[in-house]
Amino acid sequence: MSDATQALHKIARGTGIIFAGTVISMFFGFLSRAIIAREFSTSEHGVFNLALTVLSIALVIATLGFQNSLPREVAFYKEREASRIGSLISIALAIVLLTSLAVTLFLVSGSAFIARIFNEDRLIYALRIMSLALPFSALTGIFIAISQGFGRVRERVYFQNILYSFLWFSIVGVTVLLKLKFYYIFIAYVMAQAVTLFILTFDMFRIKLIQLESVDFELGKELVRFSIPLMLSGIAGFVMTWTDTLMLGYYKSSDVVGLYNSASPLAKLLPVFLGSAGFIYPPLATALYAQGKVGELKRVYQILTKWIFLLTLPIFAMMFLFPEATIGFFFGAKYVSAAPALQILALGFMFHTFLGLNGLSLVVIGESRFVMYSTLISAVINVVLNALLIPLYGIEGAATATAVSYFVTNVLNSLRLYQRTEIHPFSWNYVKPLVVSFVLLGVIKRLNLRVAGIWYALPILVVFLGVYFFLVLLSRSVDKEDVELLLAIESKVGVDLGIIKRILRRFV
Repeated sequence: MSDATQALHKIARGTGIIFAGTVISMFFGFLSRAIIAREFSTSEHGVFNLALTVLSIALVIATLGFQNSLPREVAFYKEREASRIGSLISIALAIVLLTSLAVTLFLVSGSAFIARIFNEDRLIYALRIMSLALPFSALTGIFIAISQGFGRVRERVYFQNILYSFLWFSIVGVTVLLKLKFYYIFIAYVMAQAVTLFILTFDMFRIKLIQLESVDFELGKELVRFSIPLMLSGIAGFVMTWTDTLMLGYYKSSDVVGLYNSASPLAKLLPVFLGSAGFIYPPLATALYAQGKVGELKRVYQILTKWIFLLTLPIFAMMFLFPEATIGFFFGAKYVSAAPALQILALGFMFHTFLGLNGLSLVVIGESRFVMYSTLISAVINVVLNALLIPLYGIEGAATATAVSYFVTNVLNSLRLYQRTEIHPFSWNYVKPLVVSFVLLGVIKRLNLRVAGIWYALPILVVFLGVYFFLVLLSRSVDKEDVELLLAIESKVGVDLGIIKRILRRFV
């Protein structure tokens, strides 16, 4: 078995676990959002989303990019200087604790100023309460990043995906059942973050995954220098993701923000497989690159990108072909007018998905500064387009700005990755499924089908997927690694996949 195949097996196994956790997290997350959207007014829903957006940006600043850098650094020191891992972890936790407390104080004291920017007085108490969750969420993120560096997915799935999501949903549900006032939603958010951190910390020390040692300030300086470009990339990434919400709040109203945030969370479902694979990909890709096996890394990148695209296509097809049915099912009829925005956002996030893990691959090969530059360029484009398009086109303009910015950053990252390593996703067996999908989507879109609800759309989607996968097989787009992975899954789960194996082997 080649190094590429071994890496793909590990990525597939880790991706499956992360995806299961992500689905559970999204399930409870959507239930929580749906409860808030249905039980409170659209303006209150908008206030919650504005506060959450501000807090998300503050979290990136408070963690200094450590959530992206620590997995690589822990994995590196584990291989080269294992004796320094304790010091690395200690200094990282100390720095993030101090920065998160400082940012919390800033948000509490500056909440009135931030509220004036968005002409929303209710944002004052929202920020003053929700900002108290920042140290808890920051330290939780750092603990997860440390476990990721050790190649573990348990902490991410059990505590961040399942425990926190269930706590948040449960406390929101209790808040609504008791008919408490709206500001209790923000208290519920703080409680969920605090309890999650407490239980995660206890477990990390119980299994001795973390052993604190004396603080090494020189190591801290190295970590900060490496992480700052990733922090700036993270800030720019949040600008790309959340500027639409913030500028809608500035130019329009909290009602419009609430309407838009029925489409936005749905579109953000599309990179779920990309993100799941991205959790386990960096340490394995780093090992191949460090050994000089760029050809193996390219093969991993191409096969992985094809898998991600094939898995994401059904979700994209539902959102793009039947946006009204999708939004109506999750958020209710009063949000159906956001359907055009969902289509536009779905295109942007699907483009982000089908080019693969280009940004993470650049970090693996040491190009974190280029990732920073490309993300900053795209963020500037995002802000400019939002300023130009929102006053004219409202939520459709905001969606267009976001989609364009994702297009730009992915093109730039993919071009740089190819320039440095000649790695790209477009194997012939990936191009063929792409062409088939574009043609079929175009045909169905041209038919202009109208459906009364999601249950009427599902049979059409099933037929689409059946025809699609038949044409993929007919075009012989199956790689030998696909069959090898299927054999590994069969061995792991103990289920006989004989018919499927015979079909795939016939079309390799």
